[in-house]
Amino acid sequence: MSSVTQTQPQRPKVLSPKKLAHVVLRTNNFSAMVQFYKDFLGARSEYENDRAAFLAYDEEHHRIGIFAFEHVEVPKIPSPGLEHIAFTFDNLDDLVTAYEQRKEYNIRPFWSVNHGATTSMYYRDPDGNRLESQVDNFENNEEATAYVRSETYDKNPIGADFDPEELVRRVRSGEDHKAIKRMPDVGPRGFPTLPPTTG
Repeated sequence: MSSVTQTQPQRPKVLSPKKLAHVVLRTNNFSAMVQFYKDFLGARSEYENDRAAFLAYDEEHHRIGIFAFEHVEVPKIPSPGLEHIAFTFDNLDDLVTAYEQRKEYNIRPFWSVNHGATTSMYYRDPDGNRLESQVDNFENNEEATAYVRSETYDKNPIGADFDPEELVRRVRSGEDHKAIKRMPDVGPRGFPTLPPTTG
């Protein structure tokens, strides 16, 4: 038997899409889910009936679709599937403004963490899907990429938890945003024990 390994022909790289257009969620809790996303994103309904809603909040004709299904069950966590959807704000002022406005709707983060590359707050929708609101901590993608390839990131890929009310205080005080975004050294922190699914 020959020990020569036959090489596979090199396949061309698939053409990448221009952008991620939208996310569609299925639910048996339709009205609550639609209202939550309108509140959470400051979104408007571009189309809505009793079984489908297409919500927009920027230049895209819709970013979130929600479909009503009668016979679906909320999966147990952890299980295979989507971990979270992330939404980016331009700056810390906008992040904390959205945080304060969402509190008026009784929407509060269950986890707030400086990942090093981003300052992030995590929320849950009525079905338990996880949503990240974030601000980039670096000036450009090149700096962010260099960080996630660094020894610092390898030592702690999760980041440092923070109190969102303390973040509001620091931002509103006029403290330099670069200083606020700088992740404190909390030592090694492994990948990951999932944050709690309730509470």
